[in-house]
Amino acid sequence: MRYQQAIEKIRAVLQQRQPQKLKIPGFIPAAVIIPFFSKNDQAHILFTLRTEKVEHHKGQVSFPGGAWEEQDADLRQTALRETYEEVGIPPGDISIIGQLDDFPTITSFLVTPFVATIPYPYPASLSDDEVEKLLEVPLELFLVPDHFELKEKEYNGKSYPIFYYYFGDVAIWGVTGFIINRFIELVFGYNPAPGSILSDPMNEEYLLRNIRESGQRKRT
Repeated sequence: MRYQQAIEKIRAVLQQRQPQKLKIPGFIPAAVIIPFFSKNDQAHILFTLRTEKVEHHKGQVSFPGGAWEEQDADLRQTALRETYEEVGIPPGDISIIGQLDDFPTITSFLVTPFVATIPYPYPASLSDDEVEKLLEVPLELFLVPDHFELKEKEYNGKSYPIFYYYFGDVAIWGVTGFIINRFIELVFGYNPAPGSILSDPMNEEYLLRNIRESGQRKRT
């Protein structure tokens, strides 16, 4: 999809809705940025491949971002700060065009995603501790079923449905897979999965189980 067409569509959809804010006791607030850029006039999304040194989600594909810190005025600032720390893009070069619904994870983070545009090409400066490499993924990959797979994965003795998107030999899954799936359906009206998670991050039963299991882990 052409870059300008995609950005206009995203902006139009996000400007006419209020993002859902969740409050879940015990969950850690965090924020990520879904960074769009133009490459050969086509819309692309920047992802990071995490190192094995990070505390959470080692070796997984993610959006730039991380947990809120006391120095952050709000979660928007968290997302901008983390993107600069991880990728080297300063806040002044990031243009946020919208905010998505909060997303609770089974690792007890409450993630607020922001959609933004960034310059391209950009002389990235990667954090050696956090980012192994960058992935420049065309938006089109998420608008066709060819690169999608639905699997079940066990976590703490429970089986969960997981969305996988494949970019070459790299799998985009977990929280990132869920967030991108939800975003694509919201803005572009397309979902390769049999069940929608648009109204609820992982459907109501999954969300309640997520919160319940997290609470049980904290009590034990």
